[in-house]
Amino acid sequence: MAAYIALIFFAAFAIISSAEAGGKTLVLLDSMAMRESHSIFFRSLQDRGFDLSFKTADDPNLKLKSYGEHLYDHLILFCPSVEEFGGDLETDVITDYIDGGGNVLIAGSSSIGEPIKEVASECGIEYDEEDTAVIDHLNYDIKDEGYHTLIVADPENLISSDVIVGKKRDTPVLFKGVGMTADPDNPLVLNVLHAASTAYSYNPMEEITEYPLAVGKNTLLVAALQARNNARVVFSGSVDLFSDAFFQSSVQKASPGSKKFAKSGNQALALALSRWVFKEEGVLRVSRVSHHKAGETTPPQAYTIEDEVVYNIWIDILVDGKWQPFEANDVQMEFVRIDPFVRTTLKGKGGKFSTKFKLPDVYGVYQFKVDYRRIGYVHLYSTTQVSVRPFEHTQFERFIPSAYPYYASAFSMMIGLFIFSLVFLHHKDEAKDKKE
Repeated sequence: MAAYIALIFFAAFAIISSAEAGGKTLVLLDSMAMRESHSIFFRSLQDRGFDLSFKTADDPNLKLKSYGEHLYDHLILFCPSVEEFGGDLETDVITDYIDGGGNVLIAGSSSIGEPIKEVASECGIEYDEEDTAVIDHLNYDIKDEGYHTLIVADPENLISSDVIVGKKRDTPVLFKGVGMTADPDNPLVLNVLHAASTAYSYNPMEEITEYPLAVGKNTLLVAALQARNNARVVFSGSVDLFSDAFFQSSVQKASPGSKKFAKSGNQALALALSRWVFKEEGVLRVSRVSHHKAGETTPPQAYTIEDEVVYNIWIDILVDGKWQPFEANDVQMEFVRIDPFVRTTLKGKGGKFSTKFKLPDVYGVYQFKVDYRRIGYVHLYSTTQVSVRPFEHTQFERFIPSAYPYYASAFSMMIGLFIFSLVFLHHKDEAKDKKE
């Protein structure tokens, strides 16, 4: 009996641990039917330990915060056509959620409503108008219904970052939805997947009478944002990109001689995006920092100018829920007072990054600073403040080689004065004797 109770306890503990591994996630849908049409994607999240709470976007009991604390770690908005969120959920609430470090996955469609557009606008992304779609008369799938809105996006149009989109692959991606553009003045927005140069965004049922919002490669299909607080947001112009139908669909461009792919690259892309946006990929941390004089092991109360200093920093990366040593060859350290006096690349091995350098001959309060910014990774920032004092009076050199000419001139003056005094006194005594 005791063994049976223990088995139940450990099973329950394992379930709770797996649920906490991915975090609580609120999923807002246009209708509950999307749980079935996007079941593969949602099942993959649950298999990775995410605790999903499914609700319709107009649910009157919606709220993200209670007593100043976030109720959910992540948010999925698969409700492109919502006209007004229910409960306490508003555009400002979602932006505050992002400002508080929450991660959001947003998918649109040609029936996009104003709430989703407003949230995207706050993050530097502009969705095209309702009823518009991305159109490409050269790169559309053979299953297209005649409007050329079922786009085939080639893998070379993906961002060059394995952390965000996974390892490089040859399978194209199916896309059907609304186009996006990014604010060129926002350096935090990433172009994850863009359309071909022959694409544009417009209403396929209307004649083109004005310049489209997005044309060519400026037409974004998937975009991402990593805020300064490391919160992550992914924007997709197509909610169908995450659907079972697109996951399992074959892909072949309508142009003659095009290669047919038995399965699209949507599932691989969607899973990679979800791993990135929910911080399963590209998460770094500083586990330890040390610094000391060369030949010693403990840091002094203050360094002296021109000391030889050894600096070490240990960086870890999160892989499959576990911290492992981070490997890179582009981590730099700056020794900063107001401006950097020293900037050097650290040598890394087994997650330990080290350097040895000579302190400048200017005393003051300095910082060892590591500011690591790379596409796809969280912003890693570490500073350690130290004092650098001038030489003590006992540490100065007694004789400086470069001052030997001055030493010689001083001693020559003393010797000359001594000789002059002897000669002067000698001639004075002779004059005195002659007078007598």
